[in-house]
Amino acid sequence: MPVGAIVHRLETVLSTNDAARALALQGAAHGTAVLAKEQTRGRGTKGRVWHSPAGLGLYASFILRGPAGAALPFPHLLPLAAGLAASDAVLETSGVACGLKWPNDVVHGGKKLGGILCEGVSGGAGGDFAVVGIGLNVSHGPVDFPDDIREASTSIKMAGGRPVTVEAVWAALCGALDRWYNVLNRGDKEKVIRTFESRPAFPRGAAVRIETSAGTFDAEYRGLDGEGRLVVTRPGAGTTVLDAVLKLDRIS
Repeated sequence: MPVGAIVHRLETVLSTNDAARALALQGAAHGTAVLAKEQTRGRGTKGRVWHSPAGLGLYASFILRGPAGAALPFPHLLPLAAGLAASDAVLETSGVACGLKWPNDVVHGGKKLGGILCEGVSGGAGGDFAVVGIGLNVSHGPVDFPDDIREASTSIKMAGGRPVTVEAVWAALCGALDRWYNVLNRGDKEKVIRTFESRPAFPRGAAVRIETSAGTFDAEYRGLDGEGRLVVTRPGAGTTVLDAVLKLDRIS
């Protein structure tokens, strides 16, 4: 079944990821989606809040399963595939070319336009599945963002200079996520990794500051390795490969 073939449309919800997870545990099929006009407790990565005002953004979560009951293909690459789908949808509907900041952010002009939250479940009554949450700022103006994130945030409308509808972005997103999921399903993880790498939020060689559970350090961005992990070089420490970070920012 194509991604987005079954859609649960909600006026308001605490979190689309939580709603999709509940459906998946009840056996909802691959491709089932939850689309809400508003989230009151939208979640980002690392426990952060995703600002989700009514009617201004796209707030959606998708249930993805492996083919014919098999394991999910390359689940660790789902955030990258979702980021590619989100940037494809933005470009298709607005002409705005977005950058992708490993592993979860969609950016334009150095500001955050969207985010990805992937959560997986193995075993249990609902079988193996992943919930892929995608949030995109669509119709926001500057005053629609809280003070603490206003300077770091943008929207499709702000970036493109003209309005687009959530429904248009939604239709494009479903098609794009279905395409990129099928790339993984065919086993072509290299295409996902290298295409993600070709849409960087900052160029190879950029100075970055990385926060991990072990501490914060400065390094030089060197791209991704063959498993989609972050590769950086550190003065005196050589090459470092990271599969998780708390924060990644370019140093101005």
